[in-house]
Amino acid sequence: MSLERLDKVLCHHGFGSRKDVKKLCHRQLVFLNGNIVTDSAQKVDVEKDRIEIDGEEIRLQKDIYIMMNKCMNTVCANKDGEHSTVFDLLDDSVKHKFLGGDIHCMGRLDIDTEGLLILTTDGQLTHRLLSPKTHIPKQYAVGLEKKLSSQEKQLYIKTFAEGFWIDREQNESGFQCQSSYLEFLKDDEGLPLENFQSGKVDCYLTIFEGKFHQVKRMFAQMGNKVIYLKRIKMGNLKLDSSIPLGQWKELSEEELSLLKEPPSALHSI
Repeated sequence: MSLERLDKVLCHHGFGSRKDVKKLCHRQLVFLNGNIVTDSAQKVDVEKDRIEIDGEEIRLQKDIYIMMNKCMNTVCANKDGEHSTVFDLLDDSVKHKFLGGDIHCMGRLDIDTEGLLILTTDGQLTHRLLSPKTHIPKQYAVGLEKKLSSQEKQLYIKTFAEGFWIDREQNESGFQCQSSYLEFLKDDEGLPLENFQSGKVDCYLTIFEGKFHQVKRMFAQMGNKVIYLKRIKMGNLKLDSSIPLGQWKELSEEELSLLKEPPSALHSI
């Protein structure tokens, strides 16, 4: 049971200040489980109670969990003076405060990286999944500038599996890259079902950490350049291929369970 004051709940669902909610109650426009509420300090159960405002039922929600298929040229920030942000892609229906807090990105993707991005108000879940101790696998579809021979591919696979040193980049220090899983597509293999609209996919890479520009720096260390990058999986949760680039949906209960569960098949596609 999650009991909250009625005025707090309605404030966080876009009905103005506590003073505004009090006025709604005095006008007898607020109903709790079919009964008129005149006291805006009334306690409500967010998980079970039904609230109507002027005959229209509102959806009570403490936290929200959104899956976005991020498009290029958008940044994972609340505001940016030069570029559109992922928050600009959201509808007004979710651009309000929730009881769980403000919507934030669960990790970030670079401006030129597409794919799976989770936005949520659940700070505890974000902290748990992004903690360096958790080692949640993140899988990417990668397009490379340089075409590789079979021998070069095997060298990449072996090097990535063993882990290797990544040189310093600008103000970012170098680091020892952990073991990762790399799988190349066959030359005659068609693209998988994911929505790869902006680039060609050469391989899949699963990493278990999240350093600055890590995937790009890993391939750069090998003398190659990433020209297309899309995150397609985080833990057990895979990007829904039906979501067009730049669009989003709320996670289903099943998808949320997958996100919360400890990862199973770490490099399954």
